[in-house]
Amino acid sequence: MEFLFTTEGIISLLTLTILEIILGIDNIIFISIVSDKLPKHQQDTARNVGIILALGVRIILLFGITWLISLKEPLLTIDFLKYFHIDPEFSGRDLILLVGGMFLLGKSVSEIHHKVEGDEEAELKAKQSNVLWKSIIQIVLIDIVFSFDSILTAVGLVEEIMIMIIAVVLSLSVMLAFSKKIAGFINNHPTIQLLALAFLVLIGFLLVIESFGEEVPKGYVYFAMAFAFGVEMLNMRRVKNIKKSKATETV
Repeated sequence: MEFLFTTEGIISLLTLTILEIILGIDNIIFISIVSDKLPKHQQDTARNVGIILALGVRIILLFGITWLISLKEPLLTIDFLKYFHIDPEFSGRDLILLVGGMFLLGKSVSEIHHKVEGDEEAELKAKQSNVLWKSIIQIVLIDIVFSFDSILTAVGLVEEIMIMIIAVVLSLSVMLAFSKKIAGFINNHPTIQLLALAFLVLIGFLLVIESFGEEVPKGYVYFAMAFAFGVEMLNMRRVKNIKKSKATETV
């Protein structure tokens, strides 16, 4: 614990906390999209339970670091892939990323199709038939996939497990505090919702690529996401100004 109160410890904690918050953005987007499928009175519960379970999963994985690292050892070999210049060896981590990426791709594309079709009656039926525990299970499954990136980043940056745990707790506390506002913003703006789903398609594709042993620098992905979000915010501001100017002209 003494290491935590040194300059190096404080810098490590702050750096890791910020990184954990950034890595948690895709998780919060997914939770917002899934919880929006529930009736209004259940949405806060789904978000809060989802984030708290994510915290539990990550702390358990931190205490099982040895087991987590062992998941990087080859588990399955598919020989014919080498003819396509793809690494034929798959570890436990690779298989989890592959399944998680495919699930995220399928879910996101399905949601985009539903939003583009604009079937309000189908959306109402979906909200009525969706059960809270089904949404929570989906959130937990994707939490596990996203947790691997989060924990492996922590292991690569810091050696002290206590700093890792505090950083995870702090980052998820920030997410818990702002999840309702983020979810409200995403779900109240249709274009932002589609953009968020497009981000999830990108993240799902990235997970699938990583499962085949190809490392894609995440900085590029997050920069592209931030740039697209910035452009959309400018577009929303432009539309708002046009509406305001039209309202002034009518008066």
